Amino acid sequence: MRLTSDAAWAPGRVQRFWSRLSRPLRIAGKRTLDAVPTVLGIVVLNFLLLQLAPGDAATAIAAESGAATQEMMDDLRTQFGLNLSVATQLGHYLFDLAHLDLGVSPRFNMPVMQLIMERLPGTLALMSCALVIATALGLSAGVVMANHAGRLPDRVLSFLVLFFYSIPGFWIGLMLIVVFSVHLGWLPSGGAMPAWSSATGLSAVLEKARFMVLPVTSLSLLYIAIYSRITRAAMLEVRSQDFVRTARAKGLRPARISVRHVLRNALIPITTLAGLHIGGILGGAVIIETVFSWPGLGRLAVESIMARDFTVLMGILLLSSLLVILVNIVLDLLHAVLDPRIELH
Repeated sequence: MRLTSDAAWAPGRVQRFWSRLSRPLRIAGKRTLDAVPTVLGIVVLNFLLLQLAPGDAATAIAAESGAATQEMMDDLRTQFGLNLSVATQLGHYLFDLAHLDLGVSPRFNMPVMQLIMERLPGTLALMSCALVIATALGLSAGVVMANHAGRLPDRVLSFLVLFFYSIPGFWIGLMLIVVFSVHLGWLPSGGAMPAWSSATGLSAVLEKARFMVLPVTSLSLLYIAIYSRITRAAMLEVRSQDFVRTARAKGLRPARISVRHVLRNALIPITTLAGLHIGGILGGAVIIETVFSWPGLGRLAVESIMARDFTVLMGILLLSSLLVILVNIVLDLLHAVLDPRIELH
């Protein structure tokens, strides 16, 4: 009798689980389809804006050669398709993009997709570590500030937060290099791994972590300041709500109220900001990777601008746009989990 009841109950449980899962998947699919015109508009706009930039890849290659004739430059422009009209170039680019082909880099003479895939892991590692550290420390500092509002811990942390918020990331990076690399010699000043290193396994991970400490710190300090201030303000606002007073009246412990009731509802603006800051972190990575000679997409973008390699730059901009759109779709679904009252359409 027990087996029969369990067998009858199992399909109902699977059906309930699938009904809960199918709605977010359906909404995620709809959001993805809605993002297609946005991505197309971004591609066209980026292409047209880059056409306004002075110079091209043929000019940069000719300048590097030191002695280039007009015939050589004309041959290069013909080889790269730069002699075609803007509309024709755009049509060719969209046609290749529809076939998942980002083109070939005139500067590096290799497929753009291959170039991006080589540099992408470095940027993703830098961004993910900076975002995780900024979120964790920002939430922790914000909780402490909210629990001690108006008292000494709140004032000290507020001063530090304002200090880091006011200082540009590149200046912090330079000061970290001066202090921890030049004077103390504790950490490397740039790069991802020493050229002579033959470490593998855990030793290689720890060695790379040493090279990531300074750039991750420089990239995360600004967002630690932002998230701590937003967390403080959100928690103080949520604490004045009726359901928090009801929880206190029931005799729940203050720590449980802060974590289960106050912080959970305060996470919605934090996660929203984290999604909006993905683009900002990518922009900050361009500067930080340049300061610390970190081999990532940001440094590749700078090299492409200097070489007028707009094919690579278009690929980086497209990937950045897709990443921001994807993160925002995931955050919309996360908000529905944090607060079931939020309706997804």
